[in-house]
Amino acid sequence: MSTSATASAPADELYAVIGNPIQHSQSPFIHAAFARQTGEPVRYSRVLSPFDGFADTLRQFIAEGGKGCNVTVPFKLEAPGLAARVSERAALAGAANVLDLRPDGWVADNTDGIGLARDIANAGVPLDGTRVLLVGAGGAAAGALGPLIEGRPREIVVANRTPAKAQALVDRHADWARRHGVRLQAGGLDLPEGPFDVVLNSSATSLQGAAVPVPASVLRPGTLAIDLMYGPAAEPFLQWARAHGAVARDGLGMLVEQAAEAFFLWRGVRPQTAPVLAALREALARP
Repeated sequence: MSTSATASAPADELYAVIGNPIQHSQSPFIHAAFARQTGEPVRYSRVLSPFDGFADTLRQFIAEGGKGCNVTVPFKLEAPGLAARVSERAALAGAANVLDLRPDGWVADNTDGIGLARDIANAGVPLDGTRVLLVGAGGAAAGALGPLIEGRPREIVVANRTPAKAQALVDRHADWARRHGVRLQAGGLDLPEGPFDVVLNSSATSLQGAAVPVPASVLRPGTLAIDLMYGPAAEPFLQWARAHGAVARDGLGMLVEQAAEAFFLWRGVRPQTAPVLAALREALARP
């Protein structure tokens, strides 16, 4: 008697994105699309964690059969400390947005930076030799800086409301920058002396509905200006960038690219990102 394809299909394995807030996350859409595209048996959901209960949330997730998760705000800085092993790029960032369950415990990694670097490349801007402004010094900026340095821009300026936080991020990456021939500078939001070829807003201003945190002098016609947020939160930054002749881009491309790298870490299969990004933009544009 033959066995049907349905009967022999592997059971879905559980993955999730964990954060607070979490309902807005588009990660379930993205990973469901990757699973359909690759045929991988992945079931992916959102998990809301109490602000003071991330470790307990992870333990419960394992008890329910969880195999891996994405980590979003505000837990990226906490995640490496809960892992049995930490990848080189997560250790450099001091933050993790991906956890992969292995027999000895969680392995923490960070795919934010490689996702951003790939999205910049998709926008047709080679980083080599450019001037880059990175606004913000939190978990997103920490994850981005190492892979941005690997692109060998001429200079990266990290500007933050609290200059000491920007300096700490630069100090942690100083040796990495020297090895790649990249000049790093840190300071307050009044530091950047433009124009820059690439301007990246990783600060919390978009989430808070606050004004763009840097002056328009950081832009020139054709500057690639990316807000790492997307949707209505990113729109003021994008409008500001366009009004000054920059090429404005939201964070959806980065979101899809970092998710693809996470999917590859979990499943060993690298999905195609362009069709998933197009489908996501179409879905978000529907009323």
